[in-house]
Amino acid sequence: MGQKLKITGWVAAGAVAGVLTTVSLQTVARGTLAPLPLEELQQLAAVFGMVKSDYVEPVDEKKLISDAISGMVSGLDPHSQYFDKKSFKEFREGTTGRFVGVGIEISQEDGLIKVISPIEGSPAFRAGLKPNDLITKIDDTAVRGLSLNEAVKRMRGETNTKVLLTIFRKDENRTFPVTITREEIRTQSVRGKVMEPGYAWIRLSQFQERTVDDFVKKVEEIYKQDPNLKGLVLDLRNDPGGLLDAAVAVSAAFLPENATVVSTDGQLSESKAVYKAAPEFYQRRASSDPLRGLPAALKTVPLVVLVNEGSASASEIVAGALQDHKRATVMGSQTFGKGSVQTVRPLGPDTGLKITTARYYTPSGTSIQAKGIVPNVLVDESAEGSPYALLRMREADLDKHLTSGQGAEVKNPEREKARDEALKRLEEEARKPPQDRKVPEFGSDKDFPLTQALLQLKGQPVLVSKTQIERKEEKKEN
Repeated sequence: MGQKLKITGWVAAGAVAGVLTTVSLQTVARGTLAPLPLEELQQLAAVFGMVKSDYVEPVDEKKLISDAISGMVSGLDPHSQYFDKKSFKEFREGTTGRFVGVGIEISQEDGLIKVISPIEGSPAFRAGLKPNDLITKIDDTAVRGLSLNEAVKRMRGETNTKVLLTIFRKDENRTFPVTITREEIRTQSVRGKVMEPGYAWIRLSQFQERTVDDFVKKVEEIYKQDPNLKGLVLDLRNDPGGLLDAAVAVSAAFLPENATVVSTDGQLSESKAVYKAAPEFYQRRASSDPLRGLPAALKTVPLVVLVNEGSASASEIVAGALQDHKRATVMGSQTFGKGSVQTVRPLGPDTGLKITTARYYTPSGTSIQAKGIVPNVLVDESAEGSPYALLRMREADLDKHLTSGQGAEVKNPEREKARDEALKRLEEEARKPPQDRKVPEFGSDKDFPLTQALLQLKGQPVLVSKTQIERKEEKKEN
C-alpha cells in the first residue's frame, strides 16, 4: 500500500457531507478516460445552447456547467459530490479540525437540512441546537431546494459574522429563529477520564488530523493516573467518521502488529487495498510512529467499544476490526452502515470531485455498507429501552444508497409500523417539561450504556436489550 499513497486525491471515510466534512488518506488518480458517449454529449451541448439562448433571462455559463456536473454526481449516491472553488477550500479546511462556521454536522431530509449533531463547544452547541432539528431557512433563504453543498456555503462565512437560522424542532412541534455568530471551530475529538479505580473511558467524537496525537496523550494521562487499569471503554457513539489513517492508527493501538484492520475493493486497482496495524499504514509523511510511546498494557487491557446508530464509517472500521480480532466486546446499537470509500480528485487548482470508489470490508471480509456493525451485546440507550432508535436515519435509509454487494436486500414490513409507534412515543415525550427530557451527557454517571459497559468489564450482569434485533439491509421501494 505504501506506493499507493503517493498522491493525487483524498479517500473519504466520513459519514455525511456537512458543515464539517471528513477525508482520509491519499490515493492515485485514474490516468485514463473512458470512451465518451458522443450522442448523449451532443444532447447535453444542445440543451446548454437552448438554455443559453432561450431562457427567460440571461444565465451564467459557468453556473450552468457547474450545476450540470453537480446534478450528474449527486445522482450517483448520497456521498458523491462536486466541489466548486469555495466548497473545495472548505472541504480541505475541515480535515484539520479547524474551520469558520457554526459547528454542526448535517444531512438532508425531506428537502430540509437536518442537524445530525452540534459539535461540542461550538456556537451551534452553545445556541442550543439539537440532533434532529430541521433548518428551514438560512438568513432569508428557504432551505427547501438547496443542496447540502449550497446550505454549507450559506452557513460558512467570516469570523464574527452572524447567520440567522430558522429551526423546526419536531419533538416540540415549534419553529423558532436562532442567530449564531460564526467563529473558527477547533473541534476537540478526544475526551476521557478514569471513571473509578481500575476503569477508564475514552471518547472519540471524530477522526481528524490531531485525533491520534490527542488519543495518545489521553491514554498516557489515564495510565499515569491509574497504572493498573483493569478495563477501558472506547466510546464511538455518534462518531461520524473522518480520516482513514486515524482510524487505522487507533485500531493499531489495541491490535497485534500487522493485524488486518480493514480492506477496500472497487473497480480501480488502486481501490483494492489492505490496511494493517503497522506504522506505514497510518504514519504521516516525515513523522515518526505516533503510537510509539503508548503503554504496552494497552495491547491487552480488557476493552469494550460503545457504538450506536450515529457511529459511522471510520468509527465502524475501528469497531469492526476490534470485533473481528476478538480484541474487544462491541456494545450498544447497530451502527450507521456507511461502508463506502470516497476519493477526492482535484479537477484543477481549486475545484474537485468526491466520488465513491470502493467499499470497506472488516478483517473477516464482511461489507459494512448499508448494514453496519452488529454489536456483540445489544444495549439500549436507557433502562427503559431505545424508543426512538427506529426514527434515526441510517445509510440504508438514504436515497440512492449503495448496496453492500453481498447478497439480496431484505424489506422488513414491520419496520414502518414500529416507526409509527416510536413517533407516537416521541410525541408523548415532547409534552413533558424540558428538564424531564434532557438526555444524560456521554461520560456522566447517568450514562446508561457506559454503566453497562463498565459492568461488562467487571464480569457482572449486563441489562441486555429485550427489543433490539439485527437490522438487515433494506431495499427502498421506487
